[in-house]
Amino acid sequence: MGLEFETVIGLEVHVQLATRSKLFCPCSTDYIGAEPNSNVCPLCLGLPGTLPSLNRKAIDLGLRAALALKCSINRKTRFHRKNYFYPDLPKAFQISQYDVPLAVSGSMPITIDGRVKNIGITRLHLEEDAGKLVHSTSDGRLSGAMFSLVDYNRSGVPLAEIVSEPELSSSEEAREYVISLRRLVRYLGVSDGDMESGSLRVDANVSQKCSDGRWGNRVEIKNLNSLKALERALEFEISRQRDLLGKGVEIIQETRHWDDGAGVTRSSRGKEEAHDYRYFPEPDLPAIRIQSAEVDRMAGALPELPWEKRERYAKEWGLNLPDASSLSDNPDVAEFFEKTVASGAEPLLAANWIRTEILRLVNENEVKVLDLSVKPEHLSALLNKVRGGDLSNTAAKDVLGVMAKEGIGLSDAMKKAGVREGGFSTDALEEVVRAILEANPSEADLVLGKKDPGDKKRKFLTGLVMREIRGQASPDAVAAAFEGILESREDMGNAHSH
Repeated sequence: MGLEFETVIGLEVHVQLATRSKLFCPCSTDYIGAEPNSNVCPLCLGLPGTLPSLNRKAIDLGLRAALALKCSINRKTRFHRKNYFYPDLPKAFQISQYDVPLAVSGSMPITIDGRVKNIGITRLHLEEDAGKLVHSTSDGRLSGAMFSLVDYNRSGVPLAEIVSEPELSSSEEAREYVISLRRLVRYLGVSDGDMESGSLRVDANVSQKCSDGRWGNRVEIKNLNSLKALERALEFEISRQRDLLGKGVEIIQETRHWDDGAGVTRSSRGKEEAHDYRYFPEPDLPAIRIQSAEVDRMAGALPELPWEKRERYAKEWGLNLPDASSLSDNPDVAEFFEKTVASGAEPLLAANWIRTEILRLVNENEVKVLDLSVKPEHLSALLNKVRGGDLSNTAAKDVLGVMAKEGIGLSDAMKKAGVREGGFSTDALEEVVRAILEANPSEADLVLGKKDPGDKKRKFLTGLVMREIRGQASPDAVAAAFEGILESREDMGNAHSH
């Protein structure tokens, strides 16, 4: 019997907090697109004699996230100096939290294959971000020379580091955990959670438990800046470690860097332990005392959490898990959906149209869902006509497009789209069929003379009719209209023969 493995994964997620100023100084946190080293001050640059001053907003946002994660809040917490030398760290130490973090011992549910799994949260602590290194191979003066530039705009930006228990067992679970955490911080207004811009960054710790009793050493993977990179890096590293352990080779405890282009992890440095950083209390910042009344107030002000909303959608309105998850992923989309249902729309129909047509309009117009010209009450009125049979799906989509483009109500949009309420009566439909036949005499003669092998011409004419009536009648109704005209042609022929 071959060797079997159990994967053990823990994630460290760095969430940039949605403050306008940095953690310990008033410099702007808006570094995207800013001129390098323009949002800096002597403190950001680590100049001697500067003193940090704590940003209260960062504490509040950290507490908000910790409470949503069901963490225990430390009523007294403090900052430490984490000492290491690197060019993007101008002070040669990072102000972070160590032995008494802001919060500990929480949990967050994730859903995998329809089952809920609670993932433990070890700790949530606050820290300042480092700067950014930009590497190049030439500066225009020294041909082929390798050099690095440092942008300190990001230095000092407030982060909440959220550390999970090592309870994830696959790349799929890790991906779902990050998606759930990103959804949560967006719901809470704690962060925009944008991985592309670096507002949410992930480090993964991976090890293997062997069926023969051996444990592989833990390996940390950095540079995971997208969900796809996270999954690919974990899959590669899991395979690499299992291959080495299967050959009897010991796994080196180290930090590895994900090379997205090559699709491999590469050794970066030996994995540091806490003592390597020589932590000691930050002497320029006093301990922080958090009042119980403040914690209770913030806990009471928490909104309905995304997984709670998802469960309610499934239980109250019968949505399946994928639809409920999709609609609860973004708080604005969830609000739009709930207002549409509150305006009288049938929940399943509303869910389907919002996931498809409304989100399509959002993407095409590059706007937020709540900024669309189509409001929830407008969509509800439209869907009620679809449900009542007054409008076909095709016609309703045309009307929705006009409503979104022109910013007008349902009645005006129907008139502008040329859509008639109640669809086409039999007489009106036969009028359209006759008009199409008159406009296409050669095809009409073949159909009416029953000389249309394979009904090719009839299908062609039916398509023209459907396009003309914008789907406001079923194919069966159109076929019946053709039959009615054929029968009237035969009746006329028989009358003339007598």
